[in-house]
Amino acid sequence: MLELRNAAKMVGADYHIYPTDLVLERGTLNVLLGPTLSGKTSLMRLMAGLDRPTAGSIHFDGADVTGMPVQKRNVAMVYQQFINYPALTVYENIASPMRISGKDAATIDREVRKAAELLKLTPYLDRTPLNLSGGQQQRTALARALVKNASLVLMDEPLANLDYKLREELRQELPRIFAQSGAIFVYATTEPSEALLLGGNTAALNEGRITQFGPTIEVYRNPLDLTTAKTFADPPLNFIDLIKSEGNFLHEGAVIFAVPLHLQNVPDGPATIAFHPHHLAPTAQTADSARLTARTQISEITGSESFLHLQFADTRWVMLAHGIHNIDPDTDISVFIDTRHLMAFGADGRAITTARQRG
Repeated sequence: MLELRNAAKMVGADYHIYPTDLVLERGTLNVLLGPTLSGKTSLMRLMAGLDRPTAGSIHFDGADVTGMPVQKRNVAMVYQQFINYPALTVYENIASPMRISGKDAATIDREVRKAAELLKLTPYLDRTPLNLSGGQQQRTALARALVKNASLVLMDEPLANLDYKLREELRQELPRIFAQSGAIFVYATTEPSEALLLGGNTAALNEGRITQFGPTIEVYRNPLDLTTAKTFADPPLNFIDLIKSEGNFLHEGAVIFAVPLHLQNVPDGPATIAFHPHHLAPTAQTADSARLTARTQISEITGSESFLHLQFADTRWVMLAHGIHNIDPDTDISVFIDTRHLMAFGADGRAITTARQRG
């Protein structure tokens, strides 16, 4: 178990990581999700022992390892810029941490071939990294981290530099690979879709603070505040400030839709309502859909999907619709919000209640 106890990192007078309490259990996959400069790498460096916390402490399996350098910890790291030994074969690259630790030849051979099979590298064991594709080089770096049999494996956006097909393939494989190890895995990403695909647990980060930590799907479905909701949304969330009154949500004094069942406990008065672009559609999807009129700004067609940028009153929204929807700018169209998926936040940004079901 890895435990951060009020751990913080300051540089000068600035916090890179605010005081943080976090517990990661063995055998778990833990995603650090946040935009660039949110603190993901800084937090991983504290976990690894590359940096010492300015305050607080780091514990592993009950032992205080705050001052222990990374060389004395059983840690493996995989970076966005994959690092391999260019003069060594794939076999020797994977074997290198075991040779350093003094493992016998039979154990090294067995573990190298096991990792190579797992990561589909068996045909390339005699090649050097310069004769591999980018995806194969990253697989080699991952295999080397796995055979080290580390207690803590840290991956800092390891797939960011790969092409789309390779990223998708490895994203699907990684949960299977993780499931076969008892280590603690920490995976940093800027992409909400990647966090959802990987599953496990997610810590949402913003400006050096963990705003929420828990099972990935629960953090996505039930954000505790607007900051977490925004972190876990791509495309960005849609928002509108409304007034709840007598069972309805009003905008500028006019009823725009009835309060759905799961938002009945929202107190009368102002509230910020949020929903994802894929919960806004050009046709009614369910009986719970509310019809509104919005004005088109831009249509972006990506092939099988369209992103329509809309203006509703003084608010800009994005609608993610299946199929091709090429609509001229400044056209008034009907749009339908699936009110089952609405989230409500108070003036302090805290969730009043979250959607009873979200896809």
